[in-house]
Amino acid sequence: MNLGKGNMAAPSSQSCTALERSIRERVPTLLTDLYQFTMAYAYWRSGRHNEPAVFELFFRDNPFGGSFSLFSGMHDCLLFLRSFRFTDEDVEYLRSVLPPATDPAFFLFLRELDCSGVTLHSVPEGMVVFARVPLMEVSGPLAVVQLLETSLLCLVNYASLVCSNAARFRLAAGSRRKLLEMGLRRAQGPDGGLTASRYTYVGGFDMTSNVQAGFLFGIPVAGTMAHSYVTSFSSLEEVWPQTLVAANGDHDNIDLISLTKGWLGRVCELLGVESGKIHEGELAAFLSYAIAYPHNFLPVIDSYSVTCSGLLNFCAVALSLFELDYSPLGVRLDSGDLCRQSVEVRHVFRLCSEQFSIPAFQSLLIVGTNNISEYSMAELNKKENEIDVVGVGTHLVTCTRQPSLGCVYKLVEVRGSPRMKFSEDPEKSTVPGRKAVYRMLDTEGHPFLDLLCLCEEPAPKACVAVRCHPVVGNKTCQSITPSQVSCLRLEVYTKGQITHPLCSTAETREKVQSSIQTLHPRHKRLQEPDSYIVSFKVCLLCGDMEQRRGLDSLWYWIERHLTLGHSHPAFRQCKCTHLYTHTYARTHLYTVRH
Repeated sequence: MNLGKGNMAAPSSQSCTALERSIRERVPTLLTDLYQFTMAYAYWRSGRHNEPAVFELFFRDNPFGGSFSLFSGMHDCLLFLRSFRFTDEDVEYLRSVLPPATDPAFFLFLRELDCSGVTLHSVPEGMVVFARVPLMEVSGPLAVVQLLETSLLCLVNYASLVCSNAARFRLAAGSRRKLLEMGLRRAQGPDGGLTASRYTYVGGFDMTSNVQAGFLFGIPVAGTMAHSYVTSFSSLEEVWPQTLVAANGDHDNIDLISLTKGWLGRVCELLGVESGKIHEGELAAFLSYAIAYPHNFLPVIDSYSVTCSGLLNFCAVALSLFELDYSPLGVRLDSGDLCRQSVEVRHVFRLCSEQFSIPAFQSLLIVGTNNISEYSMAELNKKENEIDVVGVGTHLVTCTRQPSLGCVYKLVEVRGSPRMKFSEDPEKSTVPGRKAVYRMLDTEGHPFLDLLCLCEEPAPKACVAVRCHPVVGNKTCQSITPSQVSCLRLEVYTKGQITHPLCSTAETREKVQSSIQTLHPRHKRLQEPDSYIVSFKVCLLCGDMEQRRGLDSLWYWIERHLTLGHSHPAFRQCKCTHLYTHTYARTHLYTVRH
């Protein structure tokens, strides 16, 4: 297919229906961990299943050693919530795997369960996001929002990871080259392959080889030929039919084999090479493919030897197509030193263009596909090369450098009361309470800090100073003054309905590119980028309390009194909800409602 522009079709109503059906089939309600059901039963058994609860979904570290990630998967999460129901078959299976003593009425409860009581607030899909920022806030009846945990994590984790990986490949490749995702055969199963095709396109790739992804998501699809097609031919006698009608309307059948043999002699003479080393089976394969696809001729030319056979055979067939008013596309290189070979190929293209007066010949596409990684993609920009399109598979879809984004789903509130996880590992401690998320922009429109506040607190304002403290690390409190402030939270689902318009894959892709462009170059660097700061809002009184009472003392009282449901009198003078704490030699700031 056309690797220059791709072959794109907007999703039809049929494909849109297939997309929603695909979500129901790929993410059924039972696609979760068993302990979600055991907890749901325990909640139900104790009469707590309808208590209002709030969970947050976030990740702890930016992936691939970078400074940012991309939030993806919300579209599928919304469709999943809308279709969340247990069938009779589901319930009967659960009856067979849960302990025999499980109250039968619990299964009636499950059969009537849906997400009509669930509300989802989310960062917009396709936005650049950072570690520790809550991407989703899921609120509703405790048993239901508990049951959603694994499925939502499954839908967000890989989608965001592979989208971020694709964005890094795009940054490494630059804007000039086209990028083709071709990792379906190397992906972790059919769904991994389909998800990869969708979200690598969202992350910045131009095309996919995955036909199902093209059907469901309207992604441009592209493909040429494999080595097996070339090696299946051994002689020109296997070419059938042997003729081709000129594209200009001439209805006389032209003997393409004879025409190509003539051009092959002229090419060999031009390049000063002997035709004896040319592989006849390869020439037969090229001729056969050109007859089948005269408008989309782009063969792989390294099945035997690029310079001694593949390139010469291609030029002869391509020149024949030009003579018949067709426009061949170019060649694919799949082994060896792609940079060096691409320069040699382009040199031959230019010679043919000048010698045979065909200007278009010098600009034919050169596609490179040879186990491309982010590192080798970046190397293309450092070496002389003529590669126009890069096909990437294994290292893209398997996210070789990092297998998981590590998103987690943590309880932050029950019955209006904050909940906090105290951990032996300080990095795993959670921040209690419902939060609002704001992005601070500088005078040039670059984001420089994300600020977390409790929901009931007033929003920060542009050009007004605010004191804050980083979520992680030992940095001290600082005062920042944003030029612009953007709220990152949207209500996207409530009362069983999707309340925010669903974007197409192409629209989400545009949002990703716009969001990445807002980043400062120091945050976009692939190697040793500057860390992006995520902070909590603090106040002067809290800072004074830190100095007066000491971090260790505050930590003791927070740990003792909050877990017991009390509030120490010393905290009551501070009307804001922020306190410094010190835990295991790491300084953190936790939001505390009191």
